[in-house]
Amino acid sequence: MALIDTHAHLTDNRFARDLDEVLLRAEESGISAMINVGYDLPSSRRCVALAAKREMLFATVGIHPHEAAKVGEQALAQLRQLALSGKVVALGEMGLDYYYNHSPRDLQQELFRRQIRLAKSLSLPIIVHDRDAHEDVLTILREEGAETVGGVLHCFSGNRNFALRCLALGFHISLAGPVTFSNSRDLAAVAEAVPADKLLLETDAPYLAPVPYRGKRNEPAYLLAVAEKVAALRSTTVEELSDCTTENAKKLFKLEIKGNSGA
Repeated sequence: MALIDTHAHLTDNRFARDLDEVLLRAEESGISAMINVGYDLPSSRRCVALAAKREMLFATVGIHPHEAAKVGEQALAQLRQLALSGKVVALGEMGLDYYYNHSPRDLQQELFRRQIRLAKSLSLPIIVHDRDAHEDVLTILREEGAETVGGVLHCFSGNRNFALRCLALGFHISLAGPVTFSNSRDLAAVAEAVPADKLLLETDAPYLAPVPYRGKRNEPAYLLAVAEKVAALRSTTVEELSDCTTENAKKLFKLEIKGNSGA
């Protein structure tokens, strides 16, 4: 069994003191690779640098919708240059966040569109952040022709119907810690409905730790708890779920996994 954590934020300050130990625990828990996700230019640069040092880490570069009001004219040019770095496997995370509304919605939407266009020019899949913005996210994906590069709705938070609409556009669905929560009826239905070839797993570390670690700092080693819950919901084994989700991640992100780095 070799799981892939398709979304973690290992550049977060909460990992500053013990990243080596975090990576070792991940390896010991059966995590063969992790995708370290950028959310602004500084974090994207750190993701690229860290991936260059660790075989089991891959990077993405992107600008989160929270940052839309802060993005200058040169940001997309800088993002393009970062995306050309080694081991960058996707653009993102990008998208819309209507829960916090840290940036005006029109600016979020424009930044989302510009990053999709950049991803298409680079032939990179996208990692989509969607919080309380389902209809606008889907509209923008359609209007921008995002299905030509594909990608994933990360830490999926919609219901079964919305999942099916995303799947119809060719996108993957990624499940994280919330699927283990006691009030996750919608996500349980999603976990059952997603075809095996479109399902991914993630932690979104350091956020949203799964049961039984809820309330703690999340980390990639806890992905096994997500996998166990999703496997139970799908009436399959963790080993079979690991096989299909790992293969999906390798195909979508074109991962070349040579071996673990060792922490």
